[in-house]
Amino acid sequence: MLRTLYGKLALVLFLLLLSVGLTYVLITVSATRHYLGEVNQQLNRDLARNLVADRNLVEQGRLNEDSLKETFHQYMVINPSIEIYLLDIEGNILSYSADPGKVKRKRVSLEPIHAFLRDEAYPVLGDDPRSHDIRKAFSVTPVPSAEHPQGYLYIVLQGEEYDAVNNAIKESYFLRLSSLAVAASLIFGLLAGLLIFHVLTRRLHRLSALMEGFRLSNLSVHKPYGKAGRPKADEIDGLGITFDHMAERIIEQVGELKQQDALRRELVAQVSHDLRTPLASLRGYLETLQLKAASLSEKDRDEYLTIALRQSDRLTRLVMDLFELAKLDAAQTPPRCEVFSPAELAQDVVQKFQLQAQRRGVDLAMEYDGEPPMVLAEIGLIERVLENLIENALEHTPQGGRVRVSLRKDAARALVSISDSGCGISETDLPRVFDRFYRAHHEDGGKGHAGLGLAIAKRVIELHQQSIRVTSTAGQGATFTFTLPLLT
Repeated sequence: MLRTLYGKLALVLFLLLLSVGLTYVLITVSATRHYLGEVNQQLNRDLARNLVADRNLVEQGRLNEDSLKETFHQYMVINPSIEIYLLDIEGNILSYSADPGKVKRKRVSLEPIHAFLRDEAYPVLGDDPRSHDIRKAFSVTPVPSAEHPQGYLYIVLQGEEYDAVNNAIKESYFLRLSSLAVAASLIFGLLAGLLIFHVLTRRLHRLSALMEGFRLSNLSVHKPYGKAGRPKADEIDGLGITFDHMAERIIEQVGELKQQDALRRELVAQVSHDLRTPLASLRGYLETLQLKAASLSEKDRDEYLTIALRQSDRLTRLVMDLFELAKLDAAQTPPRCEVFSPAELAQDVVQKFQLQAQRRGVDLAMEYDGEPPMVLAEIGLIERVLENLIENALEHTPQGGRVRVSLRKDAARALVSISDSGCGISETDLPRVFDRFYRAHHEDGGKGHAGLGLAIAKRVIELHQQSIRVTSTAGQGATFTFTLPLLT
């Protein structure tokens, strides 16, 4: 139990209450003793002087030894709580009323006596002749007179009999009462503290259980600590809310990692497949040239070399696309944005593909009415997006079809669209056209495309914090539209 927070708090509370109780008892005993000594000395401050006057201990300026001895005897009988000592001027003990066997001192210190005679603050404690360590309240007067002192009548107000009675009372009542009071206070304080600690640590215990459950679920199942939107009441609620946010983020990141792992596995499989095909073809034609170079005609050799170069170009393009996509996914360098006209850039890219479009028998043109807008983006990356989208449109547009690049703007964005009159995209393929290595079902895979162009375009637009979308109807062509931020 002591290994839990509740057990440690309970132990600390117990030790604290015990220390407070013992300290209270010690302070009470000390204060009571001081108070009783002061009261006793105040009440009996003139006892020694009155004793000398009432008992006629001084006659003709001298101390009457016989009267002194009689006084010793009478006061031992009448008031056994006091002890009377006769001291010389140096404080040496000349005679006394106490039991001779119990007197351990031969002299008494004069400093407390002088302090008493100067009426300093009470209690003034003097030496107890029956002990070398104990100091007690007393009453004293010079004898035979204050004008001509030859010694002192020194009366200890709390003598042996007083000590015996006091000890008996303390043992029978005071200590028992104090012990019961301390024990009752300790038990009450401990029970109250344990109840309060239980209430305060209950939420921590619940939060600890939620964390343990989250750990045992392999960081996949989280039961919220608090309700969404509820403000935190104190630090414990704040800790619980923070844990909820952390657990949700961990679950989200674990899901992303699992998704990335699945994509990685798919990527490895797809890359292996897409690399194996051009590599096998390239190796086959090169081996044929090596083995049959002498028997092949010049036309066959040229054809084999052309096919080998085409497969080499396909392989080079695939590797370059993979490196570019990996760099974009890593986002190692943010886009280096600059101001440019997307209309001029689109026109340049359209001109670059005009020869290819003519060979395919496709009408490629750009459409835009109005004043060309200015945008803020990295021109090289946007050029790559246009190239990928236009090339993709040309690949899927049959002879006699058309491809149009159009530009328009709204309140805060420029919208660039590439539309074609090709075969279109089916509803099944439409949600996945931007996935890497994904090719529509009607593609035969013989055109050399690995399905990375649209994925690269989407990643470039996302790096600019913009969006790209596609609309299409099977058999009626497709339109890709992306946005760019206008220069404000």
